[in-house]
Amino acid sequence: MTLRRIFITAAVVGITLASSALALAQTRPPTVPKTGYAPVNGLKLYYEIHGSGEPLVLLHGGLGATEMFNEIMPSLSNSRQVIAVDLQGHGRTADVDRPLSYESMADDIAALIKYLGIEKADVMGYSLGGGVALRTAIQHPDLVRKLVIVSATFKRDGWYPEILAGMSQMGPGAAEPMKQTPMYQMYARIAPKPADWPVLITKLGDLVLRVAGRRPEGCRLERIGNVQCPACHFAGRNPLPDLRIAVAVIHGEAVLGRSDAGNQIGKGNAAGRVQQSARLGKAVTLAV
Repeated sequence: MTLRRIFITAAVVGITLASSALALAQTRPPTVPKTGYAPVNGLKLYYEIHGSGEPLVLLHGGLGATEMFNEIMPSLSNSRQVIAVDLQGHGRTADVDRPLSYESMADDIAALIKYLGIEKADVMGYSLGGGVALRTAIQHPDLVRKLVIVSATFKRDGWYPEILAGMSQMGPGAAEPMKQTPMYQMYARIAPKPADWPVLITKLGDLVLRVAGRRPEGCRLERIGNVQCPACHFAGRNPLPDLRIAVAVIHGEAVLGRSDAGNQIGKGNAAGRVQQSARLGKAVTLAV
């Protein structure tokens, strides 16, 4: 494979997992958050707290960080206590000697919620963070009040074919070409050990290949159906409207039909992609 093709493939995967003009916004929010590092499961998990009110945990996409929510943070923190987190190996959270997995990162989020003394929180995740949010609700139902999943899947056929093709090339060889992307520029600016970029790419590649290659244990349909809290799932080709609609739903400004089976609203390919969420209990599913 030529360097150009590797770069294009890696960029496609990275963009799918983390970026958009919104997701990689470099401008900091106008408010100064309270920040800290929670000692959880061998990690020093970085978090930011914005605003006050009912707690809402925000989980970024792969290769992202808390910055990806900058554009919507003012709207969310206007009436909520928003806790934005950098997941294992991402952003300001240094990596540790363990694989990246939805299960372990969900345990990290549960431990963070307990560390902050929060009884229950709403949890919203985008892409990789959506998978972590879902696993948090499955593994720690006593800690999740409401669940919002944006641009994430729970099994192989939820991915677009071109994304599956890109995932098959995700690995150590993609690290150097992806240094030309905004994802790396953000990582190099805020990561405690920027030299760990190839490690992050490799671990993330292992994770997406496991997900793309088989249905993970934690995503069996019967477990999806056992999610007890109210949930919304947004799926589409453009994460910008996904996230903005999610904000409106969190604030109660958008009214969507709902049923225990989940509603499917969409056109063309998007409509097909949301069918995977039909069994997510008490769910509203919207495709844009």
